[in-house]
Amino acid sequence: MTIELGAYGIWQPAALTTPAMAVEIEALGFTTLWAAGPPVDLAGIGELLEATSSLVVGSSILNIWQGDPAVAAAAYQRITQRFPGRFWLGIGVGHPEQTSEFTKPLAALKQYLDVLDTGGVPVGGRAIAALGPKMLELTAARSGGALPYLVTPEHTRLARTALGPGSVLAPEQKVVLDTDPERARATGRPRIKHPYLGLTNYTNNLRRLGFTDDDLSGDGSDRLIDALVAHGDAPTIARWLAEHKTAGADHVAIQVITTRHAAHPDLPDVELQVYDDEVVSVYRELAAALF
Repeated sequence: MTIELGAYGIWQPAALTTPAMAVEIEALGFTTLWAAGPPVDLAGIGELLEATSSLVVGSSILNIWQGDPAVAAAAYQRITQRFPGRFWLGIGVGHPEQTSEFTKPLAALKQYLDVLDTGGVPVGGRAIAALGPKMLELTAARSGGALPYLVTPEHTRLARTALGPGSVLAPEQKVVLDTDPERARATGRPRIKHPYLGLTNYTNNLRRLGFTDDDLSGDGSDRLIDALVAHGDAPTIARWLAEHKTAGADHVAIQVITTRHAAHPDLPDVELQVYDDEVVSVYRELAAALF
């Protein structure tokens, strides 16, 4: 099976995404909505699909340590029976710093995929949040594609080479709609520093891409922030997103960052994006430049 993601989609937390937001995103021309961090039973996904007519919804991602894969498989069957061709199950291994159960991630992911196989989730119906070579190799063999997060177009190029032509490649890209580089960096930097610069899966991948310890220390260098957060006016950001497509991406998931944020209830250093009218206005400007 093949899921048609279209060229560009929107990434935002599942818990903060309402059916009305999904309707707005679809109306603007975005073809996929990436619901981040859904529960293992995928509660709420069906409501997003029911509210829209052709929008694809993907989980980006469902953490394999946070529930029984048999429950995820049953939820996948429930959703896809009602909405065939409109849901993609994105899964990932998470991070040792955030998951007490974390151990041997590659082996654990293989076991999780075995249960999905038993539960009838087709290879093409699932995707993996893959960054490094071993995870990309497994992704090519046992899923329909890769959902790399916190990456650059150079990673997209390397991932396409590793995956080959048969896998879907849908990287995530953070964006700040602001033509002032200093101000844009000030907006994006806190969202990169916490939590990502404290997570070894990401920092190891960034080192593979040529970033140094100096780039990754403290608040993150300007070079790092500029590479991870697209900024400028909407046409400039559109060109930035197109670099992923040129590098081999089939689709790009757009995560908008604005100055509006709230404190994380459990992680005081982490700023959570507020999804309000300001974010929607950015979606509108980006849509006008992209479509």
